[in-house]
Amino acid sequence: MFDTIKFDVDADGVALLVIDVPGQSMNVITPDFVRDLNAAIDRISGEDAIKGAVITSGKDSGFMAGADLKWIGGLIASVRASGGASAGQIFEQAFSLNAVFRRLETCGKPVAIAINGLAMGGGLELALACHYRVVADNPKIQLGVPEVLVGLLPGAGGTQRLPRLMGIQAALMTMAQGKSLHPAEAKAMNVVHEVAPAAEIVARAKAWVLANPKAVQPWDVKGFKIPGGSGPFNPAIAQLFMGAAPMVMKETLGNYNAPKAILSAVYEGTQLPFDRAIRLESKYFTKLLMDPQAGNMIRTLFVNKQAAERGARRPKDIEKLPTKKLGMLGAGLMGAGIAYVSAKAGIEVVLLDRDMASAEKGKDYSRKLVEKDVKRGKLSAEKGEALLARITPTADFADLKGCDLIIEAVFEDRAVKADATQKTEAVMGAETIFGSNTSTLPITSLAESWSRQENFIGIHFFSPVEKMPLVEIITGRNTGPKAIAKALDYVAQIKKTPIVVNDSRGFYTSRCFGTYVMEGYTLVGEGVNPALIENCGRQAGMPVGPLAVGDETAIDLAWKIKKQTMLDLGDAYRPTEGDRVVDRMYELGRYGRKAGKGFYEYPSDGGKKYLWPDIAREFGRLPEDEQPDPALVRKRLIYRQLAECARCYEEGVLTTPEDGDLGAIFGWGFAPFTGGPFSLMDTIGIAKVVEELDRLAQQYGERFNPPQLLREMAARGETFYSTAGARKAA
Repeated sequence: MFDTIKFDVDADGVALLVIDVPGQSMNVITPDFVRDLNAAIDRISGEDAIKGAVITSGKDSGFMAGADLKWIGGLIASVRASGGASAGQIFEQAFSLNAVFRRLETCGKPVAIAINGLAMGGGLELALACHYRVVADNPKIQLGVPEVLVGLLPGAGGTQRLPRLMGIQAALMTMAQGKSLHPAEAKAMNVVHEVAPAAEIVARAKAWVLANPKAVQPWDVKGFKIPGGSGPFNPAIAQLFMGAAPMVMKETLGNYNAPKAILSAVYEGTQLPFDRAIRLESKYFTKLLMDPQAGNMIRTLFVNKQAAERGARRPKDIEKLPTKKLGMLGAGLMGAGIAYVSAKAGIEVVLLDRDMASAEKGKDYSRKLVEKDVKRGKLSAEKGEALLARITPTADFADLKGCDLIIEAVFEDRAVKADATQKTEAVMGAETIFGSNTSTLPITSLAESWSRQENFIGIHFFSPVEKMPLVEIITGRNTGPKAIAKALDYVAQIKKTPIVVNDSRGFYTSRCFGTYVMEGYTLVGEGVNPALIENCGRQAGMPVGPLAVGDETAIDLAWKIKKQTMLDLGDAYRPTEGDRVVDRMYELGRYGRKAGKGFYEYPSDGGKKYLWPDIAREFGRLPEDEQPDPALVRKRLIYRQLAECARCYEEGVLTTPEDGDLGAIFGWGFAPFTGGPFSLMDTIGIAKVVEELDRLAQQYGERFNPPQLLREMAARGETFYSTAGARKAA
């Protein structure tokens, strides 16, 4: 009868609804599920023999992950493609799930839910629409409403039921942060009624149904009051919202729509009767759907991210090539981090450095992380010891025998890298796949040290490796499909998100990220107040200001990269005002955080860092009345990145906007609310981007010149995502 729900009625008259959405590894809410649930409610309410119902999942992966974001993304895309739709049309579609959940809780029969695994987003909202909630006693189960992380709010009653169960303050924190609860926490906060052994949850839910034939939701009982109070005339609630609005502004800098919509939906909805409240929620949900922000975030942070992790860029005709034993050349910060994430994934690692002391120091990095996880209860002592046992430190290249993948993370110097590469090939042979973790040196030139260049590839990690989610795979001119497949399979093993780019100096991420930092340095050289620069960087959506992140990545490294680039390019190199600033900071020995001094001072006692007071003395300072408008500073910091990202696309370093957006957000923290630089340019409009870049180039220099590709796209009225398919086909 149903495609997504198995419906059975037992001898006691209790209907058991087992959700099993076909073709999905985990249950998600789809149009078919909404249709089936509506039909199931008709049976529950219409058949006298049915005394009530219990809902559970038929999948071992969890209960339900929420609405299918591909479905929502498709809805948004269809609105865009059709030139827009009326708010009324979108509202009706948005309200449909709210309506079916409301039907469920007012069907006249008791409905309980047995939550046997993860319940997120619409999955938890379905549970909240049931009269009684039993969850399996497993601390790994997560219950939450993470919609804010993709630019949405809980749109199936979550903004109204949670405050009526938890109280307004707890509900706001849960929704605005996308926070997950474990079963015990959920019970303590009144989100679920009972935590029970997994084998008993269905039976306990059935028993409750039989014992409570007249069940109704608390908010449908006359005289119901929200725990902790509600309404603008309640002093505690008035004070709560007075603090919540500026707190959200502080955390989001006004860039994200969803947290503001959640505040409004809760503030207004908790003052209304429930049926009006859920319609209000759908109004705010509709507003979010109609704004480009949510669509861009869903596309990049969910749809494209999942596609990349599932092998969208992997050559299709090559069998799986899992890594069993990794040879890690270099036990410094990067090499040690790569060794740790690999061993954590179950891969044997040979960690090689110039001497045993250095190699052991690299293993100590993993030891400290393991000890921290064991202390926090995240890892058992036995599993921690097993992880460390998989890392073998050595100073002998002969110990690399038996490795099926090599990654090099030695000093960023051509001669040093060539020496390590050649010594490795002498032991391993050229059939082994060799990956370089270089951040700037072109892969094609480094591959000259490996006799079979089709087996040489770039595998670029970000620091700290254990925390940063992205790995940039770089194909040299001669890199073959087997090397690409091997690298992507390895990235999947360590549970990172990959992008694939073509060779270039700095590739994609380092090249474009560097423009953000260098524009910050240029502004310093022009006499702009450093505090203004830093604040504008964050206001534009970047995680930290350009001077702070420059200190983290090391100013002396920027100087060395500049020197190598000047040597490689010769007369073609074009110095900038930012170069002058880097040179002077290098001369002063102000290398950044590692030196305890850069654009910031880092107190030796561990105190809070602060901007170096002598920046003005070294580089000059414009008078206060001549300082640029913050909007202009933000524009320069963002548009400088947009120009370089577009150049990478024009030059073929990038072949898809998907890789460009993923790499920007997960590689260097480009404003996530935009969906990435290519989504941002599409949203602004390519013609407007070109116009703004021309204006900036005229005033601040050729680095802002829009590439010819952008001019051609503007003339044709194209966007990056509308033409991506044709580009891939070509």
